[in-house]
Amino acid sequence: MSTGDRGAGAPLAGADMARAIAGYADDKKALEIVELDLRGVLGYTDYFVICSGNSDRQAKAIHDEIHLRMKREHGLLPRRVEGVGEASWILMDYLDVVVHVFTPQAREFYRLEQLWGEAPTRVHETPERGEDTTFVH
Repeated sequence: MSTGDRGAGAPLAGADMARAIAGYADDKKALEIVELDLRGVLGYTDYFVICSGNSDRQAKAIHDEIHLRMKREHGLLPRRVEGVGEASWILMDYLDVVVHVFTPQAREFYRLEQLWGEAPTRVHETPERGEDTTFVH
């Protein structure tokens, strides 16, 4: 993985990285944040984190927050990023975790959750709501 200057926190991998990224997206008020556990399903990544912004502007803000916090707090940069210009579907590849930030229309069109429906899924909810975030099928 590409790394910048090491931040205060330790590097993350797998489930911890997915959970951190989901939290950063939540900090920017991302909608419908889910983590798909793709270990044993895909060979190129372990997790997808999928979320939506209400607009392309909010999707870009979610991307920016994830990028900044992963670099600052964990010294990690994505291997590649696609879609930032249009911002209806932004893909950030952190190797162990691939992040998909959609506008609602793009998310409905591509339906990644349905495509990988057999993967265990964790629905991320803000802690103050007191809802469970365990993986379900």
